[in-house]
Amino acid sequence: MINFLNLKKINASYAEELKAASARVIDSGYYILGPEVRTFEQEFADFCGVKHCIGLASGLDALVLILRAWKLMAKLQDGDEVIIQANAYIACVLAITENNLKPVFVEPDEHSYNIDPAKIREAITAKTRVIMPVHLYGYLSPMPEIMDIAREANLLVLEDCSQSHGASLGDKRAGFWGDASAFSFYPSKNLGALADSGAATTNDEELDAMLRALRNYGSKERYYNLYQGVNSRLSEMQAALLSVKLKYFWQEVDNRRSIAERYLAGIKNPLITLPQVDRSEQHTWHLFVIRCQQRDAFKAYLHENGIETIIHYPKPPYLQEAYPEMNHLSFPLNEQIHDEILSLSADPSLSDADVQHIIDTCNAFSG
Repeated sequence: MINFLNLKKINASYAEELKAASARVIDSGYYILGPEVRTFEQEFADFCGVKHCIGLASGLDALVLILRAWKLMAKLQDGDEVIIQANAYIACVLAITENNLKPVFVEPDEHSYNIDPAKIREAITAKTRVIMPVHLYGYLSPMPEIMDIAREANLLVLEDCSQSHGASLGDKRAGFWGDASAFSFYPSKNLGALADSGAATTNDEELDAMLRALRNYGSKERYYNLYQGVNSRLSEMQAALLSVKLKYFWQEVDNRRSIAERYLAGIKNPLITLPQVDRSEQHTWHLFVIRCQQRDAFKAYLHENGIETIIHYPKPPYLQEAYPEMNHLSFPLNEQIHDEILSLSADPSLSDADVQHIIDTCNAFSG
């Protein structure tokens, strides 16, 4: 079986350095918010081209705490609206509702699957305060246009970069564009830790200070609490491991891009719709997502031929049982996309033979 993502094989490439980093943390005696976290925060801020990176326990926490900080800074209040594409992962919606804000869903772009700026304009009301573009699959949303809309309407922009580490528009990477950005370092991400981990990035000094307090029980000084915070701290161990992984980030992305180029050139089956991107050189291919009207049959066929695939995601957030009050909503294009999408492996450790087998098997599918 060709695994969708073989993390054991990927991390084995850097095993000695990962083990050395782990030993360094164990031997240091610093385990919470120590030198490893500070080092990685600076490295990742530089990587994104921003002033501040705040290491957190997860990408979800990054979204939640950014919105909470903006409320404490009097930039948001209960009931304000956040515009988001309807095919976002449920974590984005959880962060919005956790803060007593209202998600306002819009249809995604049919080709990129990212948020459609035209739909953003249509959705703005007197209660709109935030645009949350979710950069899916390793491809940036049209951020110049989104930032223009935000400036015109005096809105905040929160980028969800959990699938787009290193993706860029021109020379500006994910995490650079918005007023703040959230990243996940979940192990399967292009920059993945070995446990749940995340970060927020920003150029806003006040937001940086607020997030650093919120992640640590609302405290800037130990035992003195300014805010009702949480415990959401990137661990020293994961920070050390992420610093190792960051060194090899572009090597893995180059492999992903090579695989994607072979898929785009080699898969020629009228039953399969390939990704349509106009900036492939700036795509980091976290996921290679195709569409097929016979998706379930196609998935079963690939499995029978030794190819593991994943559906990202089978059901939109507004149709989940967790949100019965939203279940009446309908976004036809989005629901069609959810019924047809299937992710092929973009595992950077795939062999040439594995990639060719996937291409040949896709081309042999007849419905």
